[in-house]
Amino acid sequence: MGYSQKSADFLMASRMADAVQGDVDALVDLGIAFSAGAGGVAIDLVEAHKWFNLAAVAGSAHAQQCRAEIAGEMSQREIAEAQRQARSWLSQTGPRRAA
Repeated sequence: MGYSQKSADFLMASRMADAVQGDVDALVDLGIAFSAGAGGVAIDLVEAHKWFNLAAVAGSAHAQQCRAEIAGEMSQREIAEAQRQARSWLSQTGPRRAA
């Protein structure tokens, strides 16, 4: 049984809210959704790499593996953009670190 677009949108919004709260599983789930085109989103490897990177930084070995796998399909420019987006996400939502 497939998801309706409304339930897919709700699922993505829910995982995004969990990610903002620092839920590592939500970060991984978002990476998987964008790498596979699941949850009603289009495949976007830059976005997937960003979420896997954030989960990897939070300690997820699974995310590290997923990030490495998709990086092989990306250009250096795409990887750099994903890393920039991850840094931006952390600066907006992550814990503040002393310089």
